[in-house]
Amino acid sequence: MKPPVVKDTGSVVLQKPIVIIGIFALAIAFAIMIGAYGIAFGGMLIGAIIFIIYFTLQIKYPQLGLYTAIAVGFVLLGSTRYIKTDLPIGMLMDGLLVLAFLALFFHHFPKRINWKPLKNLSTYLALIWVMYCILQIANPEARSTAAWFSAVRPLAFYHLFFVVLALMFLTTPERIRMVFIVWGIFSLLGTLKGAMQLWIGVDPYEKAWLDGGGAITHVLFGRLRVFSFYSDAGQFGANQAYTGAVFTMIALAAKNTKDKIFYWIVALAGFYGMFISGTRGSLFVPFAAFALYFFQRKNIYVLTSGMFFVILVFIFFKYTTIGQGNYQINRMRSAFNPNDPSLQVRLENQRKLKVYMATRPFGGGLGHGGVKAQKYTPNAFLANVATDSWYVLIWVETGVIGLILHLLIQFITLGLASYYLMFRLR
Repeated sequence: MKPPVVKDTGSVVLQKPIVIIGIFALAIAFAIMIGAYGIAFGGMLIGAIIFIIYFTLQIKYPQLGLYTAIAVGFVLLGSTRYIKTDLPIGMLMDGLLVLAFLALFFHHFPKRINWKPLKNLSTYLALIWVMYCILQIANPEARSTAAWFSAVRPLAFYHLFFVVLALMFLTTPERIRMVFIVWGIFSLLGTLKGAMQLWIGVDPYEKAWLDGGGAITHVLFGRLRVFSFYSDAGQFGANQAYTGAVFTMIALAAKNTKDKIFYWIVALAGFYGMFISGTRGSLFVPFAAFALYFFQRKNIYVLTSGMFFVILVFIFFKYTTIGQGNYQINRMRSAFNPNDPSLQVRLENQRKLKVYMATRPFGGGLGHGGVKAQKYTPNAFLANVATDSWYVLIWVETGVIGLILHLLIQFITLGLASYYLMFRLR
C-alpha cells in the first residue's frame, strides 16, 4: 500500500530556499522597474498581478465573476463622484461580464460547456427584449447612435447576461446563499454610508457633487436626501426598500440561526435606508412585495394577518399625523397626498410626454429620454423633460409597444415563478 501523498502547506513552501530566492528576485525586479519608470508603472504592475490572481481564481470558481458583478453594481455609478475619467464608467461592468464568460469557457476547457440550463423561458424572454432593443437603432425618431449604444447595454444586454450567468452558476443552495450574502453586505454598507451622510455630513467629493447641481434634487428645504454611495437618492431608496422586503421574507424562512440574524439585520437596515433617502415612491415597493408574499403563502391566516398589517401602515401614513415632526416620516407621508406639489410636477411632465408620445408608438429612441440624454441631444424635447421613474423612461425610449413588451415579460416571469413556488415546490 502506497503511503498517502501529503502536500506542503503554504507556510512550509515559503521556507524553501528556492521560494525565498524567488521572492527576493521579484522584489529587486520591482524596485528596478519602479526606479526606472516611476510609481505609476509600479502601480500598473501590481494591478496586473492582482488581475492575474483574480482571473485565476475566477477560472477555478467561475461563479466569482457573478458575485463580483453584483458587488460592483452597487457602487459603479456613484463612484463617478470620486473617479474622474473620460471613459464610460459602464465599461467596467462590460469588462467584468466578459471576464465571467471567459472564465466559464476556460473552467470547462477542453470539455464542452453544458448549455442545457439556458433552455429556460427566462432566457428566451431576455432574448426577445434584447432583439427589440437592438432594432431600436432603426427607430426613425432616434437622433444619436451614441445615445443608443450607451443605453442598450444596461437596458438589454446586462439583463440577458445576468440571466445567463445566474442559470449557469447558481446551481446549488450555497451559491444562491452567497448571492444574498454579497447583496446583504453591500446593502448594509449602503445604509451605513447613508447614516454617516445624515448624522456626520457628506465628504468633500459628495459636497462637490451637490454644489455642482446635485443639491437641486438632494437638498430640499435645507434637508439632505441621503444618497449613500449610489448614483442618487432615488436609486438608494428603491434598492433599500426592495432589500428590506426581500430579506424580511428570507429571514422568516431561514433555518440557520446565524443566517436568520444576518437577514433580519439587513432587512431592518434596508428599511432604515429607505426612510432616510427621502424617496417617497420607494414606500410602495414593500407594500407590493408583501402583498404578493402573503398571497403566495396560500395560508388564509397569514394572508389576512399580513394584509391587516399592510392596511394599518397605509392608515398610519394616509390618515394620521403621528410622527409628523420627523422629517423622514413627514416626507414619506407626502407620497399619499394627491395634491403634493412634487407629484403635480411629475403628473404635468407625464401629460406633456403623453401628447408627444401619442404619435410615436416605438418611442423616441434608446438613450434619448431624460436629463442624461442632454449629453447627446441637448436641445431635444425628450432630453428636457424629466422621466422621474423607470417605467416612464421605458415608455419614452421604447414607446407604448416597448412598455407593453417589458411589462409582459415581467408579468410572465413573476407569474411562472409564483406558480412554481405555490404549486410545484414542496
